[in-house]
Amino acid sequence: MKNKNHNYPLMAHASDSIRTSTGRTLAEINMENVESGALSAADIRIDAQTLLSQAEIARQAGLPQLAANLTRAAELTAVPNETLLEMYEMLRPERSRFEELMRLASTLEEKFNAWENARLVREAAAVYQKRGLLRREAA
Repeated sequence: MKNKNHNYPLMAHASDSIRTSTGRTLAEINMENVESGALSAADIRIDAQTLLSQAEIARQAGLPQLAANLTRAAELTAVPNETLLEMYEMLRPERSRFEELMRLASTLEEKFNAWENARLVREAAAVYQKRGLLRREAA
């Protein structure tokens, strides 16, 4: 499928507007700065706005699922890694009760403004409930 969006790829057409999560430009992400120690791991994390730009390109290219994934990824840039790992564990089958997943969804909305991720967690909770994949209480 030929992409009609003239901003794709971003690196070639909008590299001056792409920033990392710490505000570094793409030009600053180079071997010289790596070798000198001028960059940290945080300096190479993607910024939410870059992911949202990629999501818009995917949407315009007729790739709604990819766009939704990139939008959720953008939201998750605000979520600490420790919380992400907890979420991952909670979303594994038979690890959480329905109410726990609902609380997770509320936390995603209220604390991190991660509305699309909250919607996905609620959807997963409903599917888990329907398929018997929620944690069972010990008898």
